[in-house]
Amino acid sequence: MLTLHTSPGSCSRASHIALEESGLDFDIRLIDFAKADQRQPAFLAINPKGRVPALATDQGVLTESPAILAYIAALAPAGLLAPVDPFAFARMQAFNLYLATTIHVAHAHGRRASRWSDDAAAQSSMAAKVTQNMRDGFALIEGGLNGDWVMGDAYTVADPYLFTFAAWLDSDGVDIADFPKVQAHFERMQARPAVIRALAAEG
Repeated sequence: MLTLHTSPGSCSRASHIALEESGLDFDIRLIDFAKADQRQPAFLAINPKGRVPALATDQGVLTESPAILAYIAALAPAGLLAPVDPFAFARMQAFNLYLATTIHVAHAHGRRASRWSDDAAAQSSMAAKVTQNMRDGFALIEGGLNGDWVMGDAYTVADPYLFTFAAWLDSDGVDIADFPKVQAHFERMQARPAVIRALAAEG
């Protein structure tokens, strides 16, 4: 049995959606950031990083969204959530890693700049760049979208990951309507039964 430790609205939403899409048996454990659940001993015993997602499996715990998404895709029927072709799979991973290492970090500079600096002026400077950095990142994503899904005609685990970050744009001062392809992708995702189920479970 798989157990996903997730927090509503966080990056772990992508893994939750992927599990809903996969047909695999899984449980959800909601981590309440407002109550600092992620810093409690019980959760730190599962993930010492104190972050979500964390996926408990029969072989141990996996962390980091790109790794968890790839693992879910590997357990699902071949081709359902990831390309079978090695080069196409690597392209999907490159997209997911760009989201993880560039888009997510840009977003975090507005809320958790203290991770990178203790200086208040430096934190303010990082926060001031969030809108532009998110806009620049999504301009690049917009230019690379061709088809209904990230990988073109085939739905993959890259799609819930993009959906998750696109939902953050408004809070970062970016109008999703400035990126018509991203907006259309977001709307297609909202209509998927797996997304509807995941959002309902998050409350």
